[in-house]
Amino acid sequence: MADEGVPDRLAPLLAQYDWASERLLARLTGPDMDSGDGERVAVPPLTDAEYLWEPAPGAWSVRRKVDGPGPGATVLVGAGDWGRDGGRPHPWPPPVTTIAWRIAHVAEMLLGRAEYTVGSRQGSEADLVYPGDADGGVALLARGVAAWREALVTADDAALDEVGRCTYPDGDDADQPFLEIVWWVNQEVLHHGAEIALLRDLHGALHRS
Repeated sequence: MADEGVPDRLAPLLAQYDWASERLLARLTGPDMDSGDGERVAVPPLTDAEYLWEPAPGAWSVRRKVDGPGPGATVLVGAGDWGRDGGRPHPWPPPVTTIAWRIAHVAEMLLGRAEYTVGSRQGSEADLVYPGDADGGVALLARGVAAWREALVTADDAALDEVGRCTYPDGDDADQPFLEIVWWVNQEVLHHGAEIALLRDLHGALHRS
């Protein structure tokens, strides 16, 4: 989508973000998506079984608080009845994670960075409510996508060079020009989006009747 007044340096990164996030959401919701060459391919909506499917032993996920953290996790992050496996230091090698965990990670990154760019600069991932179902997870992700986009289109050319425009605490954002953060967020959406798509493909291949 076109936005008037977007700086020339930001325009290609905004277009990339729009394409990546639109494609990721379509890959989760259907009914179809662009295959990459303009052809529309059918996509079934993400199911709860896929959302919480653990593709390997010891996978991190989103879990009911009453069940406690998964293997290697020390906390279930979040403010609701469900939480995301977490805790520092992270295990090494890093655990394989579920679609639910990856959606939660991307959503909290987008919402948090938006909050610490154009919001009140308060709160943390501990304040988020992580859904235990696929529809809720996708809705949380869509909210994050929209929030970060709103933060992007508020930036003029001078803002792109501003160090500390984003003060998101779970990174070195406060020490970086805003344009560097924009680039970083794009690659996070791209690579985690690809991981989520691959997990959908694997689940389908293993559970196809």
